Amino acid sequence: MTRRTLFFLPLTGLAGCLRDRRPRLNVFNWSSYVAPSTIPDFEREFDVRVRYSVYESNEEMMARVLSGNSGWDIVFPSHYIIAPLRQMDLLQPLRHRWLPNLPQLDPSFRQPPWDPTLAWSLPYMWGAAGILYNRAKLGAIHSWQTLWDHRLRGRITMLDDPADVFAACLKLLGYPANSTDPAQIAQARAAAIRQKPLLRAYLNAEVRDQVVAGDVLAAQLWTTTAQQAIDEAPGLAFCFPSEGYSVYADCAVILRESRRAPLAHQFLNYLLRPEVSAAIVEATKAAPANRGARRLLPPALQANPVLFPGQQTLARGEWTETLPPAAQRLRDRYWTEIKAS
Repeated sequence: MTRRTLFFLPLTGLAGCLRDRRPRLNVFNWSSYVAPSTIPDFEREFDVRVRYSVYESNEEMMARVLSGNSGWDIVFPSHYIIAPLRQMDLLQPLRHRWLPNLPQLDPSFRQPPWDPTLAWSLPYMWGAAGILYNRAKLGAIHSWQTLWDHRLRGRITMLDDPADVFAACLKLLGYPANSTDPAQIAQARAAAIRQKPLLRAYLNAEVRDQVVAGDVLAAQLWTTTAQQAIDEAPGLAFCFPSEGYSVYADCAVILRESRRAPLAHQFLNYLLRPEVSAAIVEATKAAPANRGARRLLPPALQANPVLFPGQQTLARGEWTETLPPAAQRLRDRYWTEIKAS
């Protein structure tokens, strides 16, 4: 036995003693979607450790979980992704008896059309895709047409999200956001390709700092990220375009591959606590599906028109739908062509 072996023996033993033997939960979520205290408080209360990581798009998340052997227990797809996940047998059913805080959900989210009995998904946060813009430089805007304005060349971005980009193009043209008409979808493709030379890039939450800095003047963006930017730069504003816009709900699901169903349900039930959800809303500026949480928010946040638009504004929104396979394949092909153009 060498001195090197003798030297490392105690270190190896020490490493074994220090190894964290608490149960582990693997959570994969959108970026900036929990409060700083959310995960540490859960770990402390339930004596567990959480492996927590983030993604920036549904497509990124799907690429990771499609194998059925991703290593994640909980992910947060947008509502229209739940049906495809079910069809690919990637989800396990929720056990309501393990979710005693379910009554905290707002009534509008207790029987959502994408999962009427909440058999597979738990609504978490919701929002819309509109336009974050520099009001100080552009004045008030009201239309998607702003994102096709040649005077803003190089200072515009669109979401790197095919559902929301197609929705914007379709609404600009006067069509339903969820159109399955091949001719209308082709026209939306043409509008996106016509817009492409004006864009700086297709970006999701990453564009926030560029808008705050004034490098980007107008960006298609989700309400949550937009409000984060407005908090940093009061000269910014958000537009729910007059032609209409897409609405989404991000939902928590437990993957079929997870072998930690009881712990996963504990985490979901924890997120349903009004005080936990309210802390997330205050930190991230997301609109909760949790009625109890909204009641705990400061009055100014409860009245925030970006997170909680009035009924007249909401009436212009359309929930993104899971499309029939043929229409989805057509959009997927066109999205590839748009990005490559």
